[in-house]
Amino acid sequence: MKIAFATTGGLTVDEHFGRAGKFAVYEIKYDGCEFVESRTFSEEDTAEIQDSRYDGQLHIDKVEVKVQLLCDCKIIYFTQIGGPAAARLVKKSVMPMKVDEGSVITELIERLQETINNSPAPWLKKALMGGSVQPQTEVN
Repeated sequence: MKIAFATTGGLTVDEHFGRAGKFAVYEIKYDGCEFVESRTFSEEDTAEIQDSRYDGQLHIDKVEVKVQLLCDCKIIYFTQIGGPAAARLVKKSVMPMKVDEGSVITELIERLQETINNSPAPWLKKALMGGSVQPQTEVN
């Protein structure tokens, strides 16, 4: 499963989802992980998201482009995110994860790997198998 981190330098999570110009993408498996790529958004695209934040549909459209380009990742880590953007991620089966600014990417990966190997939540098991990360609800 792929996961992404909003980062400026590739070592820590230090960006707001909408303002992030770069995401470090990793492939996580039961037996380890590897860096896949950096996905970079132009300064113009990032500025348009920021500048349109009070402009309703235009902002939604700009955020949707970023969501579409990251929707193959099952978890995305960042320092902040707006509610509508978070909802768009979840709708695409991506788990938004807010962390403290400066959180070290390798430490977040280690914690995730520990969770995967010890007691992953059902949504995480499903994500590892290539399924949706949305929590399942039961109807009685």
